[in-house]
Amino acid sequence: MEWNLIWPILVVIASNTFYNICMKSTPADVNPFAALMVTYIISAIVSAIIFVFMARPENVASELSKVNWTSIILAFALVGLEVGYVFVYRAGWQVSNATVVANIGLACVLIVVGYFLYKENVSLREILGIVTCMIGLILINLWINCPIFNFQQYNI
Repeated sequence: MEWNLIWPILVVIASNTFYNICMKSTPADVNPFAALMVTYIISAIVSAIIFVFMARPENVASELSKVNWTSIILAFALVGLEVGYVFVYRAGWQVSNATVVANIGLACVLIVVGYFLYKENVSLREILGIVTCMIGLILINLWINCPIFNFQQYNI
């Protein structure tokens, strides 16, 4: 594989790792929207600096004119994502299980979205993958919630 295919996924993995550590470590007594507001203000400043540097000041207006509705919807999606994770962790989910369940569920939903919205092909392998993921979700949730599978009492 070429580096231009590898580095973006490494950025996603590293960023997601820090993201989940921060979400799990957000103090329980802080209003989640106060924490998100600070996060987004800092994110906006960092994004603005990088944007101006990459686009060059003379191209800022031109580049901003290309922004469409997706940025607005993405803002709402990000708030939902952030608040969802705060409440998932406050509800007691483990960092390893929450991300696995969320990402498997997301992958299954996106296969369906890809098929209906973007006319992507769905192979038998992907259908079998969805079924396997659903079985995995059931097993993970049984493992988490079923006293029979609660091995923590045995220090395992």
